[in-house]
Amino acid sequence: MLQQLRAAFVTIVFFTVLTGLLYPAVVTGIARLIFPGQAEGSLVKREGKVIGSALIGQPFDDPRYFWGRLSATAPFPYNAAASAGSNLGQSHPDLHRNAAERAARLQAADPGNARPVPVDLVTASASGLDPHISPASAEYQIPRVASARGLAEDEIRRLVAACTEGRQLGILGEPRVNILLLNLALDEVR
Repeated sequence: MLQQLRAAFVTIVFFTVLTGLLYPAVVTGIARLIFPGQAEGSLVKREGKVIGSALIGQPFDDPRYFWGRLSATAPFPYNAAASAGSNLGQSHPDLHRNAAERAARLQAADPGNARPVPVDLVTASASGLDPHISPASAEYQIPRVASARGLAEDEIRRLVAACTEGRQLGILGEPRVNILLLNLALDEVR
């Protein structure tokens, strides 16, 4: 019996070291060599200072900036430590209330905009951290951002087009616009 316990203990220690230490270290090392930016969290830096990640949404509510999707994380929006969706179904009254409140806020920020509000601007993503919006959501916000910045809508539209990412590998997902990167590009214009 003692011999079996010793063999079991040695096996547990061996596989703990192999799968808990060596394997993660090798995979992390390879990732840092092949994809250094992604392995470090796709951090976005300005003047040597980290200002966010291209993978996690950022809260923007100034009319001069494009606004992202709603975040369902707590205790503050886009809390990466609390990634979760709202889990509210289509028939849940809170989902409709949250969407109506956000649509009213968007319409109040741009009262001249009579177009329907795109759905991704009034709903949260599954993770609550989505850093992207659809090109339609960016297009919806162009008049507000252009007016707040005193720029021509066509100039903002060109910037949105330049910041629009295509489908991954040409077939996966939908075209999307990263809000943090777009807003940083806006700050470079004016």
